Amino acid sequence: MKKYILAIAALLTVSTGFAQPAANARNILDKAYSTYENSNGIKMTFNITTTDENGTAYQPQKGTARVKGNKFKIEMPTIDTWFDGKTQWVLMKDLNEVNISHPSNEEIASISPLALLSMYKTGFTLDTPASGIINGKNAFVINMSPTGSKSDFKKISVGIDKKTNSVLQVDITLKNGMRNKIDINDYNTNYNFTDTEFIFNKDQHKGVEVVDLR
Repeated sequence: MKKYILAIAALLTVSTGFAQPAANARNILDKAYSTYENSNGIKMTFNITTTDENGTAYQPQKGTARVKGNKFKIEMPTIDTWFDGKTQWVLMKDLNEVNISHPSNEEIASISPLALLSMYKTGFTLDTPASGIINGKNAFVINMSPTGSKSDFKKISVGIDKKTNSVLQVDITLKNGMRNKIDINDYNTNYNFTDTEFIFNKDQHKGVEVVDLR
């Protein structure tokens, strides 16, 4: 489960072209972050491809993410995750079990699309932006390396659409050798989600076992 949680919520083969001054990396990420931050509701669909430490690639998984400020819901074939700004619910569908917790800021930064994107502000060194084509679109490609030794991340590569400032792809390499590549297929900022959409509703999941870890 952790391999998907670290990749998402966060819940995103690049060729290098001309380089811009390294200082521009932060400006580009600032624009992308504000696109998320200023929206009342974002819905995106994505594919996540995981490669283990031995180089074995797993079957790509499709998912949907809904984001409103620091709240989010992420739906995948085997796991659904809700976060209302304080409490997190992780539903493991094959077990029909939901774990409830109050995650730390670091844990949220590993799963929230908005928190992951904001990590560039502190604790990461930003490389000079490159130019590449991602999923047929002209993109800035920015590599981020953590400055602290305790981070689970080895490197994060973010692809940002030059025209819309939206995130196209996130390629994450963990210190244990596992790699997760997330491709954003569809992205819409015109939603108005209610807060209840980010809270797990037990009544909608008959027979679910609740494990309260708070």
